[in-house]
Amino acid sequence: MIRDAYLDIDTLMPDKKVLKLFRAVERQGGVLRFVGGAVRDALMGLKGFDLDLATDLSPEELVEACAESGIKTVPIGIKFGTVGVIINDNVLEVTSLRKDVKTDGRHAEVEFTADWEEDASRRDLTINAVYADEKGNVFDYYNGISDLENGIVRFIGSPSQRIKEDYLRILRFFRFYSIFGKGPIDKKALQACVENKEGLKTLSMERLRDELNKLIMTPKVVETFKIMQDNEILSYILPETRNLHKLDFLIKLVDKEELEHEALRRLFILYEPDVALAENLANRLRMSKIQRQHFIRWAEIQIPSEEFFYDKSLAKLVYRYGKEFCIDKMLLQSGIDMRPIDNLHQRIEFIRNMIVPIFPLRGKDILTLGVSEPRRIGDILKDIEEIWIRRDFSLTRDELLDLAKELNS
Repeated sequence: MIRDAYLDIDTLMPDKKVLKLFRAVERQGGVLRFVGGAVRDALMGLKGFDLDLATDLSPEELVEACAESGIKTVPIGIKFGTVGVIINDNVLEVTSLRKDVKTDGRHAEVEFTADWEEDASRRDLTINAVYADEKGNVFDYYNGISDLENGIVRFIGSPSQRIKEDYLRILRFFRFYSIFGKGPIDKKALQACVENKEGLKTLSMERLRDELNKLIMTPKVVETFKIMQDNEILSYILPETRNLHKLDFLIKLVDKEELEHEALRRLFILYEPDVALAENLANRLRMSKIQRQHFIRWAEIQIPSEEFFYDKSLAKLVYRYGKEFCIDKMLLQSGIDMRPIDNLHQRIEFIRNMIVPIFPLRGKDILTLGVSEPRRIGDILKDIEEIWIRRDFSLTRDELLDLAKELNS
């Protein structure tokens, strides 16, 4: 199905320098179209998407066409038919039309084709198999536009066959249902996901984790996770949770406070982990070093809710643990308790605007008192700093030095 001038091309291609690439492909006798998520999201009025393009030229022909037009390319995936094309210092991924020759649920062997419908047939969902040219003409081979408009998320052709081509499509199905689904979940797709869930075990944890992070940030993640949990699909990646209602509370609270949502916070609230479970989840999901530190630290440091209520106690927390930690911890504590901390908005503003005090003493100051043993210097500094914190950072440098003398006497 072709819909002439159906899409406002300015929403899809604000940088008109991309047209140079279209002309280069055209001169080589080929066709270039936007494809997949970029077209889907533009049709739904969404913003901030990455551009992906497809062409009926082979990778080698595309590289040659770009070279003749003075367009730089980078070989980011030529083996799989993808060439990186540099436009305005941005790398656009352009993939040659393909058909699957062999799949094992993780990888696919492909051959290049000139048939656009054949390329569309190998994509996962109808809403992801929509193409558009530079004039806004939309090419829809599997009624993806109609499905988008009606909030239907379904596989192209046989759901089981599509999943067996790449088992990650199980998670992708749930992610896109959570974003675009308007009614009950597609029964055939759900049944295929259940029947093929064992295939998730064959995927690398890195692929599962990355897709899970996208899924957990979707609008209907609570409803979607419940469907996955009820059908014993979520347990192939994460332990069972009884905190979906708390996740829902946290999401609504963050929305109300107009804060940025964080996947790591959402994961934490699902489990309220102690340190051992936090470490287990961090290892299981192969979190980055920074993510792991945040996740385990939230579990390690327990703070009674009332310490967030008053400026003086909150200032001490910020000094000890940092601004972002305290904001995260307040939100998590609110979710765990299922009630917002009193004056939460003002508490957050206080944290953000606070000028964190700087402890006035250093090790060299203790050295001047005649203390030379490194451990003793550290102990004295730590003791004095604790006194300084307890007294609301009010002691001057001279007063702190007097205390140091007393401790060293």
